[in-house]
Amino acid sequence: MKIMNYEVFANELMSINLDTKKVINTINPHSYVTAKRDKLFYEALQNSDILIPDGSGIVLAAKQIVKKDIKKIAGADLHKFLLEKMDERSAKVFYMGASQNTLESIKEKTTLEYPNIKVQSYSPPFKPEFSKEENDIIISKINAFKPDVLFIGMTAPKQEKWLHKHRDSLDFKVASSIGAVFDFYAGTVERPSQFWLDLHLEWLGRLVKEPKRMWRRNFVSTPLFLWDVLRYKLNLNAVTY
Repeated sequence: MKIMNYEVFANELMSINLDTKKVINTINPHSYVTAKRDKLFYEALQNSDILIPDGSGIVLAAKQIVKKDIKKIAGADLHKFLLEKMDERSAKVFYMGASQNTLESIKEKTTLEYPNIKVQSYSPPFKPEFSKEENDIIISKINAFKPDVLFIGMTAPKQEKWLHKHRDSLDFKVASSIGAVFDFYAGTVERPSQFWLDLHLEWLGRLVKEPKRMWRRNFVSTPLFLWDVLRYKLNLNAVTY
């Protein structure tokens, strides 16, 4: 489904073919706005094989612009779905990103919840950009494992751009940039409760818990996104990239 220059996934996760190489990314109002001033990020989102609507704002845009009801699919939902499918297949999953402590917590939890999955991980240096040598190490570790699913967790837009740049050098079947889900799943950061999720106000729960990190998303990106939704609705879509 085409929404504001992006082809957004509007089906059920069960419909995804997990046997062919593909990149699955997410889009929300903040990533939409960020991509308008970051060409490589825009290319990364546009070249995703599947772009899931991880945000109530994207669901609203679909309703207002193309008159379609679509379901919000959070990165955590995608993560859970893929783990369940990989457990059924006794497959391999690689986590790249986050701290070593977070990755160890993830491995402990997956061992309990998904005992048929073989898990490997790597915590890269915490820096804005990796050197060629660092990229070579990351790629070699992933390729030596040959994961069925590769999860990237380095926050947006760094994670999407890294995967986009190195996709052809990586040996995986499905790769997805899921950012904060690493910490949510590991328990190092608490995800908003089901109460907020049921009200479609996960953003508010996260703002309360992480105001310093989330304020720009909600008080800058969200208004800009809603302004673009209005322009599209009124056929004033002077949106440039």
